Amino acid sequence: MQIDNNQLLRFTTAGSVDDGKSTLIGRLLYDSKSIFEDQLEAIEATSKRKGHEGVDLALFTDGLRDEREQGITIDVAYRYFTTPKRKFIIADTPGHIQYTRNMVTGASTANAAIILIDARHGVIEQTKRHAYIASLLQIPHIIVCINKMDLVDFSEKVYNDILTQFEEFSSKLYVKDVRFIPISALNGDNVVNRSTSMDWYEGSPLLNVLETLHISSDINKIDARFAVQTVLRPQREGFIDYRGYAGRISSGIYRVGDEIVVLPSGFTSKIKSINAGETEVEEAYAPMSVAMTLEDDIDISRGNMIVKKNNQPEMKQEFDVMLCWLNNQPARPGAKYTLVHTSNEQRAIIKNVVYKVDINTYERNNEDKNLAMNDIARVTVRAAQNVMLDPYRDNRNTGSIILIDEGTNETVAAGMIVA
Repeated sequence: MQIDNNQLLRFTTAGSVDDGKSTLIGRLLYDSKSIFEDQLEAIEATSKRKGHEGVDLALFTDGLRDEREQGITIDVAYRYFTTPKRKFIIADTPGHIQYTRNMVTGASTANAAIILIDARHGVIEQTKRHAYIASLLQIPHIIVCINKMDLVDFSEKVYNDILTQFEEFSSKLYVKDVRFIPISALNGDNVVNRSTSMDWYEGSPLLNVLETLHISSDINKIDARFAVQTVLRPQREGFIDYRGYAGRISSGIYRVGDEIVVLPSGFTSKIKSINAGETEVEEAYAPMSVAMTLEDDIDISRGNMIVKKNNQPEMKQEFDVMLCWLNNQPARPGAKYTLVHTSNEQRAIIKNVVYKVDINTYERNNEDKNLAMNDIARVTVRAAQNVMLDPYRDNRNTGSIILIDEGTNETVAAGMIVA
């Protein structure tokens, strides 16, 4: 398979505390020679000062002072590296149960998720939690790295037992592609280079898997959705009567001459022109930022959506979302929040908590109606006006929302539309 050298792979790492996420990423960076000389010198000096023998690979990712002092990763740390075959963005997320929201944030744009399992402990509750979140966010590829194989004598039986454990519970989840790799991040076995201690493993090392993963675009190419961000009325020569509608195409393709509908008004027209920057084009597609003009003079403003006449989203005031509560303060019954959906902003309330999910056991709790930090629940949201929405499974961009506290302006929740 031909790999585009400029193709970008976003992947997230997750695992329980001390499963070796930071060491794994450090090994990837170190063995792939993706570390600047001054960075390496600084880490070597820090390692020596701490009394470590050799280089402490975990320090390549635990860059925050608080993280180093506590010896844990407490936030989402983004790292970038490049190999001759591909460019990468890593979202290193915490393993602690109280940081579920961080994993949701780090995984929301990922093409792949690396889930680490300590070979000595096997599948634990946090493994199930991370797999559930990856499934909820519909990450297409999950790579299960069974780490610390050196501490179980590189046992094939231990590896196979954990593989079976994972497959038993993951069969309940929506996951497209799951791969398993036995590794030792500390020693480098099967990370960048093949392990000589596990010749029973016939697969590729982790880096090779990452370099050759097929990245299918998560952009919906069928349903045309264009959320208007602003109306352009330039007052200069040649643009006296120009009225353009600018924004970023969320999904689908638009062509000059297409019959369109403006939502929520329902007015119809045809596309007169499309500009991408200073260039006039005959067609545009997601995720291009463009300005469109229409054949008819229609009242359009920020938050409206231009769609194809024969392919329209649902319009609802009331709908269900799978919501992750992100804020330190719990949700307040009947409180008004600002709902942000594409470029549309309006007031909304959480009308009802349908059920909460125990993401360690996958059980639903229909009785507990309180939402606290890191809770994931199916809730019914009621907006002040109709929202132009698609289910998240069909369209990530128009199927997701956030809620903002009107008083503090903090983002308190992120949700995926289910109905």
